[in-house]
Amino acid sequence: MPPTSKKSQSSKPSSQVEHGNSINLAFQQIRQLIVHGNLAPGAWIIETELSRKLGMSRTPVRSALQWLQREGYVIEQKARLNSRMMVAPLTHEDARELYAIVSRIEGLAGANTAVLSEEKRLEIVESITPINRELNDIAQTGKLDGRSIFDLDMQFHRLIVEAGAGPRLLLLHNAVKPQTERYWRLYASNILDQLYVAVSEHNQIIEAIREGRPEIAEQALIANWVNGAERIADVIHQQGQRGVW
Repeated sequence: MPPTSKKSQSSKPSSQVEHGNSINLAFQQIRQLIVHGNLAPGAWIIETELSRKLGMSRTPVRSALQWLQREGYVIEQKARLNSRMMVAPLTHEDARELYAIVSRIEGLAGANTAVLSEEKRLEIVESITPINRELNDIAQTGKLDGRSIFDLDMQFHRLIVEAGAGPRLLLLHNAVKPQTERYWRLYASNILDQLYVAVSEHNQIIEAIREGRPEIAEQALIANWVNGAERIADVIHQQGQRGVW
């Protein structure tokens, strides 16, 4: 066979690479707006306004919105003559489904963490125990003192996942977990009086990892997420579903 030219070995044209980078950037920025509540549940999405806000053309923004639709952040409302995109509402059914998915992913990661060497397990335990102690202090005193329940809980779970998840499991986790943030950020302050329950659930996870018991670690992580979904669902039931008109 004749030698392959350098031109044929080259990667995609720079214009395609730049377009792909623009779509990825638009996706990340719009997702952040949605997760942080800057684009509220149920809000209509106007491409021209969003493009102007991001300082981008409508082409990558439109592609990013299609990507976000596939991942469940936005939905399409079809009318007889046209259709519009809107930020996906927050519902108790959606919360239960999302939390169930994340619970299985983190359960697998937790089981993998629990079969690490004793030295590595104890390193993880030493990292997550102070975090749960802080959460317990907030639960006992009711005072945040500049601390974020959301950030502490995220850090607790992230350390376990990173210790036990392979690249495929981590990819799944990174794709789904941000969707749960929408619920946490909006409703976390409303379950402060139940924070002690989550702290107790975390203690079971810690002990299972410390003792090297993968099945218990997996079950404890699943229970923490499933119970968390029910706590969120109770708040949604009391306050109403966001973005549902």
